[in-house]
Amino acid sequence: MTERVAGVRLAPYTTLGLGGPAKAFVEAGSAEEIVELVAEADRAGEPVLVLGGGSNLLVADEGFDGLVVRVASRGVEVEGGAEGVRVTAQAGEDWDTLAALAVAEGWSGIECLSGIPGLVGSTPIQNVGAYGQDVSQTITGVRVYDRMTGEVRDLTAEECGFAYRHSAFKQEPGGHVVLAVTYELARDGMSGPVAYRELATTLGVELGERVPLARAREAVLRLRAGKGMVLDPADPDTRSAGSFFTNPILSAEQAAELELRVPGFPHWDAPDGSVKVPAAWLIENAGFPKGYRRGPARISTKHTLAMTNPELSATTEDLLDLAREVRDGVLEKFGVALVNEPVMVGARL
Repeated sequence: MTERVAGVRLAPYTTLGLGGPAKAFVEAGSAEEIVELVAEADRAGEPVLVLGGGSNLLVADEGFDGLVVRVASRGVEVEGGAEGVRVTAQAGEDWDTLAALAVAEGWSGIECLSGIPGLVGSTPIQNVGAYGQDVSQTITGVRVYDRMTGEVRDLTAEECGFAYRHSAFKQEPGGHVVLAVTYELARDGMSGPVAYRELATTLGVELGERVPLARAREAVLRLRAGKGMVLDPADPDTRSAGSFFTNPILSAEQAAELELRVPGFPHWDAPDGSVKVPAAWLIENAGFPKGYRRGPARISTKHTLAMTNPELSATTEDLLDLAREVRDGVLEKFGVALVNEPVMVGARL
């Protein structure tokens, strides 16, 4: 366990390159160290921020007046037989490295989540998903430190309360610290049924078809790179937190109201009667195209959902001003409220 350091700027630890200093900063190299540090801070009444890859995080310009614990735990354990494997990864493992390992070993279930930045420990919190897959489809258990009881617990997938880009962890922020995640993956070398039309088109297959894992991963990485969603120091559009807004889910009544405003608007119908609307379409059609700029903050030139800090000269407030302008413009034109996806630390829309 490294020593605490005062005044460490958090901006370099986030993909947006934003965030002021931490009162104290320490790196934890194991689950035991994570628990020890968080428990000690809780007993002392000290605020704690558990920091992973910083890819879904927006930190205030004032920084964080407490202890930042950077997760650096490592280790991957594999159990299973011929048909499937259980893969347990420590929270500090790089997510895309795990996805690449799964593809190389012929383990199916997370191949469409290739290229997503961040650490394993963040995946159940957001119920990370892309291109028709999300981690709730493969997670069987999450080991956590329960800050209310002071115990290390193993939660089932059901106890995690997964929903679209949501979980029980997000419902009660800070209540649990993820220590390790277990995924159950098939062992047949083929992707799951392709469930996302853009990916199917790129692959040249019909929806529902399966392709070799390596082919699925390559196509996903190519699609993500084309949207500035694969980290690249040479690409200013990747200085973002990924999709800044989630796709709104409307009730049948709300969808009917939107239909009156915009007949034939794009959407996906859910079995429960709700309607999901693409946030990118709402943003662009509210007058905010790719590359739209407000001061030093900019909408990505490749993907309307990403708010970026292209020259690393923006402040958190600059980025929030842009996000507020977009949110308010969509609400005024379509009557739909956009909700931010990144976790806000000391900041709010």
